[in-house]
Amino acid sequence: MTPGNIVIRGPNWVGDAVLGVPAMKAVRERFPKARITLLVRPWVAGLFSSAPFIDEVWTLSGTKTAGWLQAARQMRQRQFDVALLLPNSFEAAWSVFLGGVRERVGYATDHRSWLLNRPVRLPEGKPHQVDYYLHLVHDAFGPGPRPDIAIHATDGESAAAARLLSENGVDPARGYAVINAGAAFGSAKRWMEDRFAGVGDYLSRELGLQVVLIGSAGEGPIAEAIQSYMQSGSTVLNGQTDLETLVGILGGAAITITNDSGPMHMSAALGVPTVAVFGSTDATVTSPVGPRTRLVRQDVECSPCMLRECPIDHRCMTAVTVDDVCRAARALVGRP
Repeated sequence: MTPGNIVIRGPNWVGDAVLGVPAMKAVRERFPKARITLLVRPWVAGLFSSAPFIDEVWTLSGTKTAGWLQAARQMRQRQFDVALLLPNSFEAAWSVFLGGVRERVGYATDHRSWLLNRPVRLPEGKPHQVDYYLHLVHDAFGPGPRPDIAIHATDGESAAAARLLSENGVDPARGYAVINAGAAFGSAKRWMEDRFAGVGDYLSRELGLQVVLIGSAGEGPIAEAIQSYMQSGSTVLNGQTDLETLVGILGGAAITITNDSGPMHMSAALGVPTVAVFGSTDATVTSPVGPRTRLVRQDVECSPCMLRECPIDHRCMTAVTVDDVCRAARALVGRP
């Protein structure tokens, strides 16, 4: 069967959603004439509002159970031929089963195989998340090329970013660096504020870049601490950006310095020079993917531990120095 109406259930989190882009592009390349709908949570939708490989972004609203039941009812009305499930949750499979989708494709996990008529066995080993999603597509629909991960800021996103930057005293034409010091998963993923400040001073002093700090409103105290440690000026934009504006800000940056996080994956996929500090998480699975990335980490016996909070001395992060990150930044952008 050549499907004409496909729904892709996208990942729930920004970083995972970016890493799912090659799989989404692979579906488009495999079925160029199909109508492809991407079903995602509202906080992820802004990544795909103008994506050329998607025809429609459909947001999943409501509480967990109510949202899935509502989605199932709408799926019956939309009459999808195929559902591709990138998340491994039972609820994702249950909703497309109730929604009457003819072909239901997903990994055989979470006791949900009976809800899928095209269950896919998990790949061997620990593939990178990009390859994990791509394996699902290739196993279900046949092998194909490996699409790139590239995303692009629209003119509207870039204009919104330029307005916000200008309102906060940053001249986009002069060049700016983005520092993303938060990490929603937990403090184990976060490098220290004083060291981010040291890198910010280097970027300002040696590369002549304005320094912009981004993140959620809840991460505002982290950004303010960095600002207080810095000897050079900086601008805090925490809590002032929706996802589309953040795409524009990252897309216009000269370089991004970041922890392992959603904005890290956005920056890398936008083709921006991206230096990522890794410690507690597994770089073989979630390292940034893009043409201009550098990973900074130090081998310690307890890393990767995948814990939210470090139970000992955070040695995976304290082992990473300001000089380590500055060298990586210099390798990516050099000197003006």
